[in-house]
Amino acid sequence: MPLDDMNISVADLKLEPATLDGLSRAHLETMAEAGNRVLECYRVLKKSDANIVGEVLKDQGEFFEWDHYPSGDVYDWDSHSQYYYHAHPPENRAHKFGEEHGHFHTFLRPRGMPGGIKPAPVADYVKPTDANDALTHFVGLSMDRAGFPVRLFTTNRWVTGEVWYTADDVISMVDRFDIDQALPSWPVNVWVTNMLKLFRPDIEISLRKRDEIVARWEQANPGKNAFEDRELELTSFMDISVEARVKAVEKALKA
Repeated sequence: MPLDDMNISVADLKLEPATLDGLSRAHLETMAEAGNRVLECYRVLKKSDANIVGEVLKDQGEFFEWDHYPSGDVYDWDSHSQYYYHAHPPENRAHKFGEEHGHFHTFLRPRGMPGGIKPAPVADYVKPTDANDALTHFVGLSMDRAGFPVRLFTTNRWVTGEVWYTADDVISMVDRFDIDQALPSWPVNVWVTNMLKLFRPDIEISLRKRDEIVARWEQANPGKNAFEDRELELTSFMDISVEARVKAVEKALKA
């Protein structure tokens, strides 16, 4: 059943970038530093005609849709943060949500979560055999063919096989995402970590929209498991610009 048949349109999923009004100076300074680190990754990679996507695919062989890159994902054993890059067949999404080469998915596993955080009390929750498998997904980062980010998005539960946590709980964990290691690519690890800091306010409103859309979907179709409904894939998306955000943060710090 198409989105529009559920009284939810693609336009309902699209968000505007967050304003920086009301953010503390400390928060703005964290975002400014994150922006500088993202731009530094671009500067260094450009010296060898490389980019973020090229780095994550380097030495990985032929690129196949759906496969995770790098093979086995990237996992930080101190923070228990995780990410991977992959691509979907473009014909199913590009005309609705915008073109992309592929996207990063970002996660945190329970061993990196604050004490007291528990999965949301959804009806079909099944406790994983391995407690550390009850991971949460933060956002996806869509990349263009030049290797730069163009969009961030949230997903329904079935998309990533995550365990569902409320938006408030997921938001409380975003700052714990940290890939602090050299392999498989230092610039990509630095970039992913700092993208979540630079767009932290946008991630917050995106996750709240995620919960709103799933709740609306449940209400529109009682008796159906919204979390596993293949007709509901993305739950929010937002066009982003690193350069525009860096300028906005600089302006806010001068105000």
